[in-house]
Amino acid sequence: MKKYLSILILLVLGQVSDKAWAQQPFTFTQYMNNITPVNTAYSTLDDAGSLNVVGRKQFIGINGAPSTFLFNGAMPIPGIASSAGLVVLNDKYGAENLTEINAFFAKKIQLSGGSFLSAGINAGFRNHTVHTSALDPSDPRFANSDIDETETNVGLSAMLSGSNYYVGISLPRLTLNSIGKSAQENNYIMNTYYLTAAYIKPLNDDFKVKPAALIAYGGSNLPIMVDVSTTLYIKDVLGLGINYHTQDALAGIVSVNLNKNIMFGYSYQFSVGKYALGGINNTTQEITLSYRFGKDVKTKLL
Repeated sequence: MKKYLSILILLVLGQVSDKAWAQQPFTFTQYMNNITPVNTAYSTLDDAGSLNVVGRKQFIGINGAPSTFLFNGAMPIPGIASSAGLVVLNDKYGAENLTEINAFFAKKIQLSGGSFLSAGINAGFRNHTVHTSALDPSDPRFANSDIDETETNVGLSAMLSGSNYYVGISLPRLTLNSIGKSAQENNYIMNTYYLTAAYIKPLNDDFKVKPAALIAYGGSNLPIMVDVSTTLYIKDVLGLGINYHTQDALAGIVSVNLNKNIMFGYSYQFSVGKYALGGINNTTQEITLSYRFGKDVKTKLL
């Protein structure tokens, strides 16, 4: 039965119909601390270099459950008010595997009133594989059903920011081969638009609060996905947050600035509402680790 477990998980979650899992817009719980993977223009908000790792796992202990590994790094180019870097994503879900690698470049210009307008471009590729034959080589239903497709990818992003806010829009996955094709012809390809925003407000010398939002639109065949969160920072060291996801999921978030260079984050997401009653509680744990380097590195909250 273990060889069919990944398929059973997909069926239970209601993710298998005429849409492949790889079409789903990519979101992650601790987006408010590192939005570069979906909007590369965000990288220009930081004057320091950075390395960021995210590990995400659903249904801990169940073989074939969804897992995500994400790495992104950025290096500022002060002479031209720009930044450049790399984003690497790997998603696994049962027999499916999606790998994306994108390099990016972003530049900002100063507007009046201390605001900045940034724009970014990324380019790379994605590889999508489905090895259903490995589930049971002797089952003819799985014969000749494997998928192995590689597509070139480009993306665009823009962000308006100030000392205590940002608002951005992006299309990080514009697959060139999908232009002019129907949704059926694209199979798993899904161009997703993202709208992001955050604002940080000091309450007093010791406390700051940061509301943030991430909205993903993946086309008429998929629902709009919305994440909204609020984080309370204590002495710029400890962050306590809560996040709500529109597919009836709630998450608690803890982040710690160990020093000006290293930040550690942990979140625990669980189902609420109709998905938690009489069904499976889709718990998700996520760990983040960020390292920032360079001259005069300051604690970063936005």
